[in-house]
Amino acid sequence: MWEGLRLQVLLLCLGAVLWSSAAVAGSRGPQDRGHRHHHPSVYRSRERRKEGQVLHRSKRGWVWNQFFVIEEYTGPDPVLVGRLHSDVDTGDGNIKYILSGEGAGTIFVIDDRTGNIHATKTLDREEQAEYTLTAQAVARDTNKPLEPPSEFIVKVQDINDNPPVFLHGPYYASVAEMSNVGTSVIQVTASDADDPTYGNSAKLVYSILQGQPYFSVEPHSGIIRTALPNMDREAKQEYDVVIQAKDMGGHMGGLSGTAQVKITLTDVNDNPPKFSQGVYAMSVSEDKVPGEEVGRLKAKDTDQGENGLVDYTVLEGDGMNYFEISKDSETQEAVIKLKKPVDFETKRSYTLKVEATNPYLDTRFISWGPYKDTTIVKISVEDADEPPSFMATSYTFEVEENAPGGTLVGRVHARDTDIANNPIRYLIPRYTDLEEFFTISPEDGTIKTTRSLDRETQAWHNISVSATEIGGHHQDAKVRVNIKVKDVNDNAPEFATQEEVCLGFSDQTFRIIKTVSAVDKDEMAHRQHFHFSLAPRVANNLNFSLKDNRDSTANVMVIRRGFSRMTQGVYELPIEINDNGVPPMSSTNTLMIRVCSCDSKGTILSCNVEPFVLPAGLSTGALIAILACIVILLAIVVLFVALRRQKKEPLIVLEEEDIRENIITYDDEGGGEEDTEAFDIATLQNPDGANGFLPRKDIKPELQYPLRPGLRPVANSVDVDDFIKTRISDADNDPTAPPYDSIQVYGYEGRGSIAGSLSSLESVTTDSDLDYDYLQSWGPRFKKLADLYGTKDSADDNS
Repeated sequence: MWEGLRLQVLLLCLGAVLWSSAAVAGSRGPQDRGHRHHHPSVYRSRERRKEGQVLHRSKRGWVWNQFFVIEEYTGPDPVLVGRLHSDVDTGDGNIKYILSGEGAGTIFVIDDRTGNIHATKTLDREEQAEYTLTAQAVARDTNKPLEPPSEFIVKVQDINDNPPVFLHGPYYASVAEMSNVGTSVIQVTASDADDPTYGNSAKLVYSILQGQPYFSVEPHSGIIRTALPNMDREAKQEYDVVIQAKDMGGHMGGLSGTAQVKITLTDVNDNPPKFSQGVYAMSVSEDKVPGEEVGRLKAKDTDQGENGLVDYTVLEGDGMNYFEISKDSETQEAVIKLKKPVDFETKRSYTLKVEATNPYLDTRFISWGPYKDTTIVKISVEDADEPPSFMATSYTFEVEENAPGGTLVGRVHARDTDIANNPIRYLIPRYTDLEEFFTISPEDGTIKTTRSLDRETQAWHNISVSATEIGGHHQDAKVRVNIKVKDVNDNAPEFATQEEVCLGFSDQTFRIIKTVSAVDKDEMAHRQHFHFSLAPRVANNLNFSLKDNRDSTANVMVIRRGFSRMTQGVYELPIEINDNGVPPMSSTNTLMIRVCSCDSKGTILSCNVEPFVLPAGLSTGALIAILACIVILLAIVVLFVALRRQKKEPLIVLEEEDIRENIITYDDEGGGEEDTEAFDIATLQNPDGANGFLPRKDIKPELQYPLRPGLRPVANSVDVDDFIKTRISDADNDPTAPPYDSIQVYGYEGRGSIAGSLSSLESVTTDSDLDYDYLQSWGPRFKKLADLYGTKDSADDNS
């Protein structure tokens, strides 16, 4: 490629040199070769002016046309672009040529005497195709324009120096597999920076360098098409194609560029699903529960996406009722699951015929079908050590209440379904029969009561029975046993509600004052009702009567008037209730009837119990005895309260306001033993003592003893000794004060201490051999101590 480029450049350079020489020669000739036009009319007009003839407009003596310069010239000398010459130039050097415009002085230079224009730099047409310049002839000495300025254009002549370029590569395309020959895949386009209007430098031709014989490319459009029929994606999915674009019409010496095109075959549904085996063997244990997975199988489909989806169905087989099939959407596998429990002892193998089909079909390839496949699945049942099996899923028994212990309730039965047929042992788990109402025979499963049962306490007993194999893996099974306690008429009826009846003073006779009803803890038989009657001892009373309504209710009526609370406030009416059961049960219930106060119209005003309202038959002596007891109780209470008041309260009181002593905290540093003004000792005194009376706050004394006169110091006294003596005297003369005050002396630090005793009480009588002279150097704060101890020691030494 570069050899052809160098040859082309050499030829163009040679042509440019020859053309430039011809242009220079033409500019000197009579016709100017297209660069300068000489007009003889100019001289004629001048002569006429001299002769005084009519003047005519003078045309320009020189005009500019286009100049051409070849691009990419790399010769040693500047390229001659052209020559400028004016008619007024006589060759004496008085005219100067000036060049201005694009590239003037940098790219293009002019000889101001000859007018020759040269290009000093290599030009590239792809950067700038033409330059606009302005030329003018001026007087050399005055720079006065001799003619008006004129523009001209210098065009850069193109050479084939730019190869074709694919701007959007690499390219990616796809086409469906099994496409017909000539199916368009993609169009690639290259661009050439050379001048498309000059020669064939930008005329491109496309060809395929790699990818044959599968694909082809159109030479002028760059469209890539399929070249082979029935290209199968499953055989090869991707193809790498190389396309070349060459300028100069594809002829020798042209420049070229290439582009990579990756073509992918997309999938179509052209392959049916296929099982890898004709028969699949699986197994399942008989102890598996429905819903558990038995096995998996898969029909492979080499297509992709929805074209490779597979659905599975069971067509036939003796296991259709025991197994079901589904699909795992992620793995596209057929999952066979247990639909019903299987029994090794009943049937040991099952067969299924499974079909795999494509749910989405391509109508273009239906004739290539069928798009399905079948296989056989054989499932064998494995024996397992199964737990015993009860003959029923649950049992329900009945037993009469009050039946003695040991009464037979029922029998449960279980058997071992395995071939070994091991014996069974029965047991009632204690958590289902906490009170142990029942027992079971371990050998035959007979259930009996341990004691009598009460239906009214618990009508149903729900227990569990466990059956365990003897031997093997000790498998066990449980069954629910529901025991109903049958009712026996062993409870007498009673009033439904225990309410009192209020009776007015002037109630009308034979008026219903109460309708009573009854309840029975026992079960009522069909058409069974309660029978009400008055007790025999009040059957002939003159106050009330009873009427049985024969619907398990009865009406109580008053048969006289004139009841008085003063005479009798409460009446007890015994009523006998019979349930008519087997055996019949009856009870006597008492209805309380209270006499209430009424107004003139018979409206009840009050039924409050008054002190004189007592049960009928209470004698006067009994009333007196009761009142006497009440008086005695009141006297005891009053005496107890009086004694409590005399009882002393605890001396130790925890409330904050009862704290006896006040704690005074201060931060002053004392001035020594002689300092009597650093602290006011009067703050330690009780403020109440200023008046001569110092009460105790921890107790309430019954008697107050006056203090002895003369012992109370003045409130503002600072004599500590008098203060302490006064407090001791107060405590000694107070008969109610316990010995709270005591003095504890802590004057000994310990045997291991070098300092020995720290007590100031013992320092008076103890000679010290310590040297206190160092206190003199501690400053003015310790001057007093230094004088007391240091001076004393010095005096002792002198003596």
